Amino acid sequence: MVLRDVAGDIGMHESTVSRVTTNKYVHTPQGIFELKFFFNSSISRFYGAAIASASVKDKIRQIIESEDSTKPYSDKKMVEILKSSNIDIARRTVAKYREMLGVLPSSKRKDIRGDQSGCKRRWLS
Repeated sequence: MVLRDVAGDIGMHESTVSRVTTNKYVHTPQGIFELKFFFNSSISRFYGAAIASASVKDKIRQIIESEDSTKPYSDKKMVEILKSSNIDIARRTVAKYREMLGVLPSSKRKDIRGDQSGCKRRWLS
């Protein structure tokens, strides 16, 4: 769920819904969660509706998994790839999401040998 969509559905401003859900908890059979846990932030698109940040993180993961290990993509290159997919995102946001996914920077992901033995170094331990 995206906070902006919920706010629009109930006719309130996004900041109001955000404040209301802060420091509020729900007890579920799986445990106690802050209400904010159930909301994703969103990323703007050039055209159309916003996309959930979780979807963008998944797209970044897919880009990294499919890259050539001898020439890994920089954060700037990933921004260009995402822009071609109609996702408007800053380089520093890509870097933040990459770090959240536990993925090393491109300089540390580079596999000089060109074989798959470098895969272990692609992800943070």
